Amino acid sequence: MMDQSWFEMADIRRRKFASTAWIPLRASNPICKEGKWGHLGSKEEFFGSGTLAVPVDLKDKALTLGWMDIGISRDHCAWMDGWRYVPADIFEYDNGEQIGIPLVLVQHLTSAEHPVWHLHQDFVIALELMRNGDHWVCPNEGYTEVARLHRHPDGRPFKLEAKAEFLLDYLCARNMGLVVTAYWNRQETIEDTTHIKWDENPKHEVIKDARWEGQVYEIHEGGKPFGAEAAVFHVSRIDVDSGDDVPTFDFPTDDVIKSKSWSYKYTGRKLFVVEGKYWHDEWIAPGKYSPRIRRDEIPSLIFFITDLAGTRESKETLIKESRWLWFRADAMNTLTGYRGGHLKWYTQDTGSISCSPNDDVHFGVNSIGLINVYAKDIALLPDWQQRIWAGFNVTPEGGVSKELFSSQMEAIPAETVAPEVRLIEALLHMDEIFHNRRGQTLLRQHPERQDIQRQIHRFRSIDRKGLFALAKDIARLTADSVDIEALQKITVPPKGENWGTLKSLEKVIATVSTPDLARSVLTPLVGAYELRLADAHLPGSKLNEAMKLAGINGLVSFLEQGKTLISNCADAILEIASLLENLSDCSNSEAKNG
Repeated sequence: MMDQSWFEMADIRRRKFASTAWIPLRASNPICKEGKWGHLGSKEEFFGSGTLAVPVDLKDKALTLGWMDIGISRDHCAWMDGWRYVPADIFEYDNGEQIGIPLVLVQHLTSAEHPVWHLHQDFVIALELMRNGDHWVCPNEGYTEVARLHRHPDGRPFKLEAKAEFLLDYLCARNMGLVVTAYWNRQETIEDTTHIKWDENPKHEVIKDARWEGQVYEIHEGGKPFGAEAAVFHVSRIDVDSGDDVPTFDFPTDDVIKSKSWSYKYTGRKLFVVEGKYWHDEWIAPGKYSPRIRRDEIPSLIFFITDLAGTRESKETLIKESRWLWFRADAMNTLTGYRGGHLKWYTQDTGSISCSPNDDVHFGVNSIGLINVYAKDIALLPDWQQRIWAGFNVTPEGGVSKELFSSQMEAIPAETVAPEVRLIEALLHMDEIFHNRRGQTLLRQHPERQDIQRQIHRFRSIDRKGLFALAKDIARLTADSVDIEALQKITVPPKGENWGTLKSLEKVIATVSTPDLARSVLTPLVGAYELRLADAHLPGSKLNEAMKLAGINGLVSFLEQGKTLISNCADAILEIASLLENLSDCSNSEAKNG
């Protein structure tokens, strides 16, 4: 049994929509429903809201509207006022005066279909949103969620809410505010009301822009008003012959009508319904700025360390001078982790990075593994991206990346190739050579191949766990992808021996080289394969052996270890490809056998 304070809703009365991160544009939400209404122990709680976007200069008129005007009882449809057409997204105040627009429009179809809730298209287009199921996301801001529709398990919508930051931007651009009208209801069916101490029934409280009502009323079990009577009237016609093929009849008169009536009292034990109701209207003012739609310039609150003294500067000064910023390497994993984020290599230690498809920045890796980016490039990014970069900003150390400096200041790009690029190109080259010689591919197409390739970069290796994860993905593209049946058509294992993919590849290479050379060229791939098992807690001696096979110096930084692993595997695959060119041509072999 709920206490009196639950019905008085003190927790709800303290809330203001203007201070919430998500604002309900429309809601019809039965928060809880326990038991059967009218029976002992039943409990219900409901929240509903409706909204209207209104020009700021019409605020006073808008605040005369309430729950019955723009709440959930109002549907949206186009209609005719005489010969004047009124669109579905227009709210008229009085005598045809258009006062605002609903940002959610409800469309009713047949009784067999759930109502359809539409987010206003102008809101969607102005903020450059994309619908993804019941979510609207902003691709230009890392696909962040801006609006979302909630449904019951059966598919009925019950709440559509918008992220306040984006909503206020939209309202600012249109010089509009948002009128929110909301209603809460809490009720419970009980048999003893001695804990309810209201001094009047019903009890009313009116405060600014809100009112509350508490009430206790008696019912018979089942929900009928206690002590009430019902009257029944039964009326029928006596002048219609059901045997006629085509019955016809006129408007009835008293002489062709038969009627009777009776009444009865409701019965059942006496119960009580305790109910609290709360109505609240609120004006949400537009934001101060509209950086997204109106492209307002706003003072920056994002600062970056620019020198050894720890001086912090914002885009206002960074955009004016030529200098670089320094960042931790794990920034790259965070940036590429955003939907639409990507990493591209230009040279061995430079490339472009982005967390959004249209905002690449040129970066370089310096001598100690820190990331350098030209400060102006960071300052020109949208604020949301600057906030991400700022989280990884560090004091300058290790100088500027030599290759980045050479490209940006001396206009002489380095003629080097990143091991990440060499690895992917080497795999394609090896597969092409095998196909040319044997008429079939060596590497089976992994269903996640493209995703795995994007994940193979040195920045995965920011710690030991990351190095092992990198090795695992390299193994997935090499040892795990090799078509063992294609290899064992060339060299068949002796009876009783079971060769894995790398052993089978070694035996095939040994047919066109020496066994020692075949074993040697495969060593880095074997090392990568062994390192993938490190997550299963390899003993120290086994781990050291795997590092040695992969050609990794465990005393250098993890970033350098990851780079070395990728580079050594790329070199190995290129050498394997060169040896596979010496395989006999499959078509010539078949001709001889024929």
